[in-house]
Amino acid sequence: MNKKLLGAFIIALLLLAAIAVWLYSGLQEQKQVNRDMQELAELDKQEMENEYERFTQQYSEMMTQINNDSIIAQLTQEQMRTQQLLDELKQVKASDAREIARLKKELATVRSVLRQYIIQVDSLNRLNESLRNENSRVKGELEQSNREKEGLQNEKQTLSEKVAIAAQLDATNIQMMPLNKRNKTAKKMKDCKTLQVNFSIAKNVTAQNGNRTLYVRIQSPTGEVLSAGTFAYENKQLEYSMKKVVEYTGEEIPVTVYWQVAEFLSAGEYRVSIFSDGNMIGSRTFNFK
Repeated sequence: MNKKLLGAFIIALLLLAAIAVWLYSGLQEQKQVNRDMQELAELDKQEMENEYERFTQQYSEMMTQINNDSIIAQLTQEQMRTQQLLDELKQVKASDAREIARLKKELATVRSVLRQYIIQVDSLNRLNESLRNENSRVKGELEQSNREKEGLQNEKQTLSEKVAIAAQLDATNIQMMPLNKRNKTAKKMKDCKTLQVNFSIAKNVTAQNGNRTLYVRIQSPTGEVLSAGTFAYENKQLEYSMKKVVEYTGEEIPVTVYWQVAEFLSAGEYRVSIFSDGNMIGSRTFNFK
């Protein structure tokens, strides 16, 4: 072999070696890129799993914060759906781009639905807290007055539960005056021949107009009711002292009723309670000598 051929052969070998090194280096670089991409895919998949698990836990936490069977049923259904998607994700390989993309889209939907429920549950909790505070305030005011029979305590509880109803009538400026036989103010209850009760039905533009029957209930210091009949209240019959039908137009109207005394009335604390439409709309106590 002459020197030229030998030189060409050596050059060819060197070129082949260089190409082999270059191909091997490229192959190693590609493998490293693939490993990096696989690692990123695995990390992305793990992050998705963590989010699904966190959302599932959040549904459990929300269900302990409310007392609403309908919403709890909805939260349970969404939690089961989230758990199902999590189970699907755990079975999918990180390299399955199509399934990963689908489950990532489902994750965005779960996140949006969860956010709506968080807002709804938070709103309900704030509303319930406001109602509890209002009920507590009303109950505290009622407990400052004289303790009454168990039936009246139930009425107080009913009032505390209904004070937030905007359309309920409201009796204000309640007054009771004992009158003697000359229709003058009696200085002592032993001289009382007539009890006059005055009050106003407050203006309420949200209340329905029309005829309303008002029941006035007077309790004596002994706890007995000055009774003229009964009316339906809280699934029972409650005694009343006077009743009057008025035409309510939404504007404030004055009301006056009378009780003709036919028995001895003792001195002490008297309670006047006014009812309409199944609600106690006003109450006040008076002390007479």
